Amino acid sequence: MSKLSTIRFVDPVQDPWQPRPDGAAPVPQALLSFAQWSALRGQWPASLAVGVILANTIDVETLADDLPRWSLVALQFPKWTDGRAYSQLRSRMRYGGEVRATGEVLVDMLPLLQRNGFDAALLRADQNLDAARRALRFFAGHYQGDALRARPLFNRAEA
Repeated sequence: MSKLSTIRFVDPVQDPWQPRPDGAAPVPQALLSFAQWSALRGQWPASLAVGVILANTIDVETLADDLPRWSLVALQFPKWTDGRAYSQLRSRMRYGGEVRATGEVLVDMLPLLQRNGFDAALLRADQNLDAARRALRFFAGHYQGDALRARPLFNRAEA
């Protein structure tokens, strides 16, 4: 996980991680659905970086054996009001690869995505990139611990 204080915004045209059609040969930086990964996991070369798209309803505890093989996990938000995907990978599973928010990702969600350790976001098409960048600067600090700083503010040593 990146310790940077910002989220990278994904440009789907320039993104090296591209979805693969069913039956396509393994290539580096392939972005697979979970069904595709399940069908290919046994023959996917360990040397090829792979990303997997996960629904926010999946039980991440069942992914423990697969997570170390994934370079990217793209968590889907089906509605901006559905926050089940926020803390699944960083907090519960200690996943160290890239975590990307996809689906109904709105500017209002970005500060919480950042606090929960998301590295990147693919904004919904109607969202403004400048507003998104401003949203990440709304709050200078938080009292609670988060994915970036586990200790709460009142328990941090003075610098």
